[in-house]
Amino acid sequence: MKNLNKFFNAKSIAVIGVSRESEKVGHVIFKNLIDSGYEGNLYPITPNAHEILGHRCYGNVTEVKGKIELAVIAISSKIILKVIDDCGKKKIKNLVIITAGFGEIGNTKLEEELKKKIEKYNMQIIGPNCLGVLETKNNIDCLFLPNYRMQRPKQGGISFVTQSGAVGSAILDHAVKQGLRFAKFVSYGNALNIDESDLIEYLGQDKDTKVICVYVEGVKNGKKFLDVCRKVSRKKPIIAIKGGVTEAGAKATLSHTGSLAGSAAVFYGVCEQANVISAKSLEEMFDFARMFDRYIIPKGNRIQVVTNGGGYGVLAVDAIHNHGLKLADMRKKSVKDLKKEFADYVVVKNPIDLTGDASTEGFEIAIKKCLSDSNIDIVIAITLLQTPMITPKIVDVLTKLNNTRKKPIIVVTTGSRFVETIKQSLEENKVPCFTFPENAVNAIKQLVLYAKRRR
Repeated sequence: MKNLNKFFNAKSIAVIGVSRESEKVGHVIFKNLIDSGYEGNLYPITPNAHEILGHRCYGNVTEVKGKIELAVIAISSKIILKVIDDCGKKKIKNLVIITAGFGEIGNTKLEEELKKKIEKYNMQIIGPNCLGVLETKNNIDCLFLPNYRMQRPKQGGISFVTQSGAVGSAILDHAVKQGLRFAKFVSYGNALNIDESDLIEYLGQDKDTKVICVYVEGVKNGKKFLDVCRKVSRKKPIIAIKGGVTEAGAKATLSHTGSLAGSAAVFYGVCEQANVISAKSLEEMFDFARMFDRYIIPKGNRIQVVTNGGGYGVLAVDAIHNHGLKLADMRKKSVKDLKKEFADYVVVKNPIDLTGDASTEGFEIAIKKCLSDSNIDIVIAITLLQTPMITPKIVDVLTKLNNTRKKPIIVVTTGSRFVETIKQSLEENKVPCFTFPENAVNAIKQLVLYAKRRR
């Protein structure tokens, strides 16, 4: 396994190509590292300034007296080979090359020359033609997008590996809005030296990563990918989505990162063999990630629905049936106990319909009973927060029940400002939340399949 530690916990970073102009890529990267709270040594490299953002500038990395553990390169491809020589002289072994203009535009000659230089100096590189790296624990933010255009996530357990920087940045920005938290984000571009398999293998050993999300267009080495994913998926879930699944998409892939897209059928076949969870869309991938970031392994696939909205309960039952899962059959004692707790009009079966006057306390009573019922493996709590008897205390109730970790509790809630506020609080307390029953059940299916394959 390649040792990629310095990309995520480097104690000293040089940014090569820092400019005074705030909109230039090098300046943005350098400012992001400062603003993120990075505590290591920072070295801006440029021959055109003496000081930028309060830091002394160096005309060349060879002028820096201290050790440089990581270099981020954001310069023209025309001078890239000279810069690699400078890094070689300085004995810098780990590089993130943001620079584009290689195989993705047909310039395979320059890419081959770059590869030879990298091999000559025994370097490891992420890129070229990439967005960069984000590590939330050590505050390493060398993405070339400014904070005011793309929010950064809070520290969490999801790590996202993406071949496309544009896909990565958009979905990361969206995921932050959804309350998802990340450990690491890597855009690896043309994968000249470090590919998706290397990154997955590293993240498989990473203590901060609980679930790995991968967006790929073309896998560099199919056998390596299969072997690595088989090994890593035994320890933690991998969720993958492939770009270039159509003929037109495959052509676009070639011009985007210079990769041959390969057969989508073969890719998804490999995923199935390696127990990799396949997502059909980016939205689906992060629905699954939300589930696995907080997951509790269920013993089986028997699901109990608790709802205060009858129609949503029906939709959940339909989704459970359509996905080949089972409706739980509560024990007779559970039914008897719950009927004593509720009014006659409350339906105590599956779904348990607490009706529109359901209270926070009612949900607590019903879910507690479900957690103690041996005929139930998973609970879906459809909590429509528009009804007046459900108070913000529902956050504390659901969090406390979820923290018992007896069984997975998945919340479904739909609405605007008030609902989103409650949902965000639940997500921050590691309670997985979904907007619609279908999304929740689809994610539950993947959780059940993953648990079954691991046994």
